[in-house]
Amino acid sequence: MKVKIKNTSPNQLPTYATDFSAGVDLRAHLNEKLILKPFERALIKTGLFLEIPENYEAQVRPRSGLALKKGITVLNSPGTIDADYRGEIGVILINLSQENFEIESGDRIAQMVFAKCEQADWESVDLLSETIRGEGGFGSTGK
Repeated sequence: MKVKIKNTSPNQLPTYATDFSAGVDLRAHLNEKLILKPFERALIKTGLFLEIPENYEAQVRPRSGLALKKGITVLNSPGTIDADYRGEIGVILINLSQENFEIESGDRIAQMVFAKCEQADWESVDLLSETIRGEGGFGSTGK
């Protein structure tokens, strides 16, 4: 899959860390370092603009190391970037720890995964087929 990318930051283009990595790291593009205080959230720009092929989306997800070690996560995870969006990629980070977290330009802040997606073609009906689960939700299948 080819994805057109415009990079207005001095950071390298996103790369896959290993041969079988699902996602690429996104890096912060900041004019000055930012301190994310406990329970504070901020939109962190990346300097990246994408042209994603039709029937695909890009998903912005947390980096597991930042989540485990620092309590930093992506607030609307996964964040969806639609194929027709042409604006700068931004990441909404939140600090769920008790300590300040410092972000500098070039820091890896999130990961991005591409996924195929389809739009629904709605069919209005009066009844839906029955299943064993039925209307059970939110924990209805056990622990």
